[in-house]
Amino acid sequence: MHDMTLREYKYLYSINSPSDLRRLSVEELPLYCSELRQYIIEQCAINPGHLASSLGAVELAVAIHYVFDTPYDKLVWDVGHQAYAHKIITGRRDQFARNRCLDGISGFPRMAESEYDAFGAGHASVSISAAFGMVKAAALKGEERKAIAVIGDGAMTGGLAFEGMNNAGAGKNSDILVILNDNNMAIDRSTGALNGYLLRLSTSQRYNRFKQRIWSMLSHTPRLLRFCQKAGNAVKHGLLQNSNLFESFGFRYFGRVDGHNVGELVRTLTALKAIHEPKLLHVITGKGHGYRPAEEDLTIWHAPGRFNPQTGERIRSKTNGNDRYQDVFGQTLLDLARADERIVGITPAMPTGCSMNVMMEQMPDRCFDVGIAESHAVTFSAGMAASGMIPFCNIYSTFMQRAYDNIIHDVALQRLPVVMCLDRGGLVGEDGATHHGVFDLAYLCCVPNVIVAAPSDERELRNAMFTALKAEQPFAIRYPRGGGCGTPWRDMPFEQLPIGRGRMLRQDNDDEGRTDVTVLALGKCCSFAMEAAEKAAESGVRVSVFDLRYAKPLDEEQIIAAARHSRHIITVEDGVLRGGVGEAIVKLIADNNIPTPVTTLGVADQFIEQGSPAQLYALCGYDAEGILRAILGNTPTK
Repeated sequence: MHDMTLREYKYLYSINSPSDLRRLSVEELPLYCSELRQYIIEQCAINPGHLASSLGAVELAVAIHYVFDTPYDKLVWDVGHQAYAHKIITGRRDQFARNRCLDGISGFPRMAESEYDAFGAGHASVSISAAFGMVKAAALKGEERKAIAVIGDGAMTGGLAFEGMNNAGAGKNSDILVILNDNNMAIDRSTGALNGYLLRLSTSQRYNRFKQRIWSMLSHTPRLLRFCQKAGNAVKHGLLQNSNLFESFGFRYFGRVDGHNVGELVRTLTALKAIHEPKLLHVITGKGHGYRPAEEDLTIWHAPGRFNPQTGERIRSKTNGNDRYQDVFGQTLLDLARADERIVGITPAMPTGCSMNVMMEQMPDRCFDVGIAESHAVTFSAGMAASGMIPFCNIYSTFMQRAYDNIIHDVALQRLPVVMCLDRGGLVGEDGATHHGVFDLAYLCCVPNVIVAAPSDERELRNAMFTALKAEQPFAIRYPRGGGCGTPWRDMPFEQLPIGRGRMLRQDNDDEGRTDVTVLALGKCCSFAMEAAEKAAESGVRVSVFDLRYAKPLDEEQIIAAARHSRHIITVEDGVLRGGVGEAIVKLIADNNIPTPVTTLGVADQFIEQGSPAQLYALCGYDAEGILRAILGNTPTK
C-alpha cells in the first residue's frame, strides 16, 4: 500500500463529494479507504499535521458518508484532528495540500469552510451537545435530519460529554447517534475509570459473541431488528450484569464493532438508521492504523512533523536548537518536587505534551493525569491545595479557558496556592484559532488574588516556578510553545523573583537621562523587542527595552519612570489587546497624568487563523520588524 503512486490511484481522484462516494459498491470501499490513507500519509509527510488520529478514522469517515445523507444529515467530529479523511471526501482533496497553512484550509472542521463541517471542533467533548442541539432544531422545523457525533474515548472523559448525554438520553424521540471511537488513546494513553470500563465492556466475550451473531442477522432481517428494539436492552443488561453506563443515560448501546472493517461499519450504520432514538455505537479502532511507524509509537505520530513516507524516518524541522519551554517546565518540576514533598503535578491528558511525564516517570504517585477534564483538573488542584499540597496544574492556555469559573470560584476566591502553568501561551501556529493561547492574560489579570507571570526565557521560567512555590497564593505562569532563547538553565541555582518587579534588558539614554522610545515587553516578545531596538540604533534612535516579567501585578514604579523619561512608549504582548497588558499600562500612565503617547502592539479584536508562528507574528504586527516599524514611526525626525 505504501508504494502507491499518484498514477495508481483508482478511486481517489474521482471522488469529489459524498454523492460520488455513494456510487461505489460496498466491495469497492476497502480499496478507496486504502487510497485515502495513503494520500493522507503522502500529504502529511510534506505538510505536517495530525496523522495518527486521522489514519485511525478513515473507514469510519467513509462509512458515515456512505450511509448517511450528508450534509443534510449533520456530522459532528470531536475532536477534529481525526477528520482528515472527512475533509478529503467532502471536496477538499486538492486543498488538503495546504492543510494548516496560512490562507489554506483549517486542520479542524470549520463551519465557514464547508457545508459538510456541521460544527467546528478544536476542543474536546463538544460533539454530543452540539449534535443534540441540531436534532432539536430539526424537530422544531419539522425536518427529519439525523445527527451523528463522533467522539473519541479520550474526549468522553470530559464533563461536557456526560452533560450532553444526560440531556440527549432523556428524549426518547431524539434521532441522535453517538459513535464512540475507542482506540484507548487521546494524545497520550487514555486513563481513568471510564477507560477501564470501556476495556471491560469491549472485552466481554459472552456479550460480543452474542452481539456479533445478532448483527450478522440484523443487517438482513428487518423483523429481527424490530425484535432487538424491544428486547435488546434486557439481554444486554443480563450479559453485562446491569453495568452498561451508556444505557443508564438513556442511550441504546451497540458494540463492539471493528472500526477498520468498512463493510461491517456500513451494514451496522444502515441498521442503526432505522432506530429513531438516542443510540451509541462502540467502534474499536487503532490510532495510526495502516502505517506501521505510527502504530508502533502512537504519541510521537499523533503529530510527527515532516517524515519520509516510505521509511517512516522523521525529518527534524529547522529550529534554533534550544531547549523547549515545556522541557524546562518538566525538568524544573521534578527538581522542585525532589526538594519539597508538598509538590504534585496535575494535567488533563497531556503529560507528554507538557513534559510532566518527566516527573511522572520518577514520581508516579505524585502526578495525576485526570483525562480531558480541565475544569476538574483545576478544582482537583484546589482540593489538594486546601489540604496542604502545592499543585502545579499544567493546562495549555487555550484549554484553560474551559476552567474559568473553577479558577475564579475554587482557586482565586479562596486564595489557594495552586500554580497554574499555561503552556502554549500566545500564538501557537498551524493549529489555528481554536488553539491560540491569546486570551489568558486578559482573562486572568481581571481576577483578584491571582499573580500572572510571563517569563521571557528558559531561566526566567525556571525561577518563576520557584517563585510561585514560595508565593503561597494563586499563581499563573504562561509561556510559549517551542524552543527558548538559549539561556542556560539546567542545574542553575533557583532565584526568587520579586513579585511585581520587572528588569531592564537594554537602556539607551541621552545625557539628560531620556530615551526616544521605551519598549515594555512581556514574555516571548522581549526577544523581538531587543532585535528591533538594535536595528533602530543603527538609525540613530535610542531605544530602551524593559521586561515586564509580570502581567499582574505590574511594575508600576518602573513603568511610570519610563513614561516620564521617554518620548514614546510601546507595549508588546503575545495576546489580545482588549483587556490586555497594554491597556492596563495606558490606564496607569493616564491615571498619573503623564502625557507620553503609548502604542500598544498585540493581537487585534479578531480570531487569527492558522499559519507558521513567524507568519502570524508578522501578520499581527509584533514581530521584530513590526516593532521596528512602530519605533521608527513614532520617533521624531532628527
